[in-house]
Amino acid sequence: MGRPRLSPTRAAAVLGLLAASGAVYGLAATPAFTMTRTELPDLRWTTRDALVKAIGTAPGTNLFRIRTAPIEERLEALPGVASAHVIVSLPDTLVVRIEERRAILAWAVGERRFLVDRAGILFATSTPDAAAEADLPTVEDSRTSAKSLKVGSKLDPVDLDAATRLGSLRPADVGSRATSLVVQVTTANGFVVGTLPRSWIAVFGLYTPSLRTPDIVPGQVRLLRSLLFGREDSLERIFLPDEDSGTVILKATPAPSAAP
Repeated sequence: MGRPRLSPTRAAAVLGLLAASGAVYGLAATPAFTMTRTELPDLRWTTRDALVKAIGTAPGTNLFRIRTAPIEERLEALPGVASAHVIVSLPDTLVVRIEERRAILAWAVGERRFLVDRAGILFATSTPDAAAEADLPTVEDSRTSAKSLKVGSKLDPVDLDAATRLGSLRPADVGSRATSLVVQVTTANGFVVGTLPRSWIAVFGLYTPSLRTPDIVPGQVRLLRSLLFGREDSLERIFLPDEDSGTVILKATPAPSAAP
């Protein structure tokens, strides 16, 4: 019994596949479509050398042999890169498009000042007087664990949530006459808010993912405002364990002088 013969339609389809395969192979082998140019953006947080290293594709590579997905993954692993899109542009160009991370917060550890994006990534370092970052909310982290932070580290989500809530506070939000507020996080007291010039300190405490979440911060702020009302100058320290109850420590008053 002879082999079944292909219909004309199926035969044409098979020939088309073979022709397409041959064409792709031919394009991948021809020197006509080799990469001679890489189009890179000018970035603020990532150097050109770092981009070239992450791309890892040498000039002269055939464009049809380049897989863009792995290149995008390597670019997005760079601390300052939020997203990357790589395009093969015939006949000879690799186009790289980058979206950089944007700072929403400054995280100070001793003399180091990191810029933090909304995902909690510490993506760059800066200085307190840098024009573009001068107005960013700043958190001073004095915890021992903060010494291990570096560019590329990621903040704990609970810390990031609490920091963004407290960092956005202004003196008027708590009814204070201070020039500005200072936010710190310490090992002993957790998040602490103070004033400049120095007057009082409010201990907001440590937050957790479930038992004591940063969702209580707005209630703590309202409580702080009520405790400061009419007696800001007399308060030394305010403790805010929850949204409803707080305790205060008054400033020491000078002892009366002895009667003549």
